Amino acid sequence: MKVHVQYDNWEKALRKFKKKILEQDKMQEVRDKEFYEKPTTTRKKKAAAAKQRWRKHLNSQSMPKRMY
Repeated sequence: MKVHVQYDNWEKALRKFKKKILEQDKMQEVRDKEFYEKPTTTRKKKAAAAKQRWRKHLNSQSMPKRMY
């Protein structure tokens, strides 16, 4: 990954570098690999995230509460 610095503008180059890293999702990958996580823990986290997404979906499908 390369970022060109023009006219000694380091701040702009740093912002571009951070944006490229976020676009490629490298920071999340580094954070995930920072500590070892058991396979069962990852499965539990995935299942919990799926439940949360499903609940959010159901809440968006439901009718709004009546306001008396």
